[in-house]
Amino acid sequence: MELVFATQNRNKMEEIQALMPSNVKLLCLKDINCTEDIPETAETIDGNAILKAEYVKNKLGYDCFADDTGLMVDALDGEPGVYSARYAGEHKNDIANMEKLLTNMEGKKNRKARFKTVIALNLNEHEILFTGICTGTITTQPRGDQGFGYDPVFQPDGSNKTFAEMTLLEKSQLSHRSKAVRELIDYLAH
Repeated sequence: MELVFATQNRNKMEEIQALMPSNVKLLCLKDINCTEDIPETAETIDGNAILKAEYVKNKLGYDCFADDTGLMVDALDGEPGVYSARYAGEHKNDIANMEKLLTNMEGKKNRKARFKTVIALNLNEHEILFTGICTGTITTQPRGDQGFGYDPVFQPDGSNKTFAEMTLLEKSQLSHRSKAVRELIDYLAH
């Protein structure tokens, strides 16, 4: 089976490719000559995943899936949420986003947070959503140099490491994205 993963993000592609069974060949947007930055204009994480998957299916004709992920921090009333990638501005800079988050968290005792990933699959004229959630806490400073995004400041529950201190295999045992991908894989297997 061949499926397009509607992303330009090499880190996401690597994470998901590592989880996929060998009978699923993943293509990214670059592989299908799609260089556009697909708009993420929905008000929800679910909505953005759906927008991206529908864009690839309707404009380019490929069976595909797309994801969107948000970090929700309790002490910040759910921020950055749907704006996680653009928290510090439209330039989508991971370091600037992390710095803004840590600045906004200064003096906050409640550091609980959760990542939510939604995958929208468009396959054989059906659209299905898969969701993965990982709860944890925001650290007071970045730790580790693996991963991407908020990984250096997010410590999942049950671990003494941030995502950025974990190997890809360790992260894939706990992460929100891997939970949603496992649901997707289970669906594709049936």
